[in-house]
Parts: sequence; C-alpha cells; structure tokens
Amino acid sequence: MNGIGTVFVTGVSGVGKTTVASSLAAALGRVFIDADDLHPAENKAKMGAGTPLTDDDRWPWLDAVGLAASRQPSVVACSALRRRYREYLSTFAPSAVFIHLDASHEDIARRIAGRAHEYMPASLLESQLATLEPLDPDEPGFRVDAATPVGDLVRAIIVGLENCGARPVGA
Repeated sequence: MNGIGTVFVTGVSGVGKTTVASSLAAALGRVFIDADDLHPAENKAKMGAGTPLTDDDRWPWLDAVGLAASRQPSVVACSALRRRYREYLSTFAPSAVFIHLDASHEDIARRIAGRAHEYMPASLLESQLATLEPLDPDEPGFRVDAATPVGDLVRAIIVGLENCGARPVGA
C-alpha cells in the first residue's frame, strides 16, 4: 500500500465517511484527517443554521483540506461532492484516490436521524444529495456500498485500491 497516495473517502453527510476513513487509516497505518475539522467557523455556523454551503463557502475549506492532504499520504474523510472539488483536491495530492461511499436515501436519512452532529442537521441531506456528482469512470477511484459492515468495507476498499490502478505516490 506504500505506493498509493492520499485516499479520500467521500460522500454525503451521514454515509459513514468518518467511521470508514478512520478505520481505513488504521488498517493502512496512515494519518487520518477529518475534513469537517477544517471547516471555518462561518461554514459551521451557516450549516448549523440549516443553510447549505455555496461554492464560495467551500473553496477556502477545500484549500485547507488540500493543504492537509498534501503533507503526507493519508486517509481523508471529505464530502468532495462535486467533480470539480475532487479535481481541485487532486492538485494538492496528485496521486489521490477517491472512494465514494454510496447508500440509499432512506439508509442515509435513517443514519442521520439516529445521530447528533455538531453542525450538520438532517435538513441539509437533500441539498447534499442535490449537489452530489458521483465519481465518473475516468476519475481515480471507485464506489462502494456503505451498507456493508465497516470491517468488510475496509477490506474491500484495500483490495479495490490494490486493483484500481492507483497511481504511485509522486507519479
């Protein structure tokens, strides 16, 4: 796994990015970064009030995420909902691979209803789903079913990383 650069675990709020990415980081012996921790206070306040972020709100946050990811190969939990966000993050981590956690609307809504999040209310799920642009076939990465138990999911992601033709670090 040393040849694989930064791994971004992506998807909408409530799909399990933090849980999967932190478990994957431990399995790979990598640093875990939670992109939620890098949101500026203004973004957190806006989301906490139930207002979706705009692209203008997201760019400074994506800068912070990209800088954190560029420091060393790591596993990053980051929504990266749009292709242009993933492309931008790749400018910081050129050998990045994106793992899209996918789940049904009903499953995600059930997960969100059963948790308390500091600033991400359940009401923002619809805006996240409307913003989501799933990985295209030409993007570096793949989709996985977030309904899979975490241990099995991590093992499947590791196999997928080994088989997806991920570019080596520095390539």
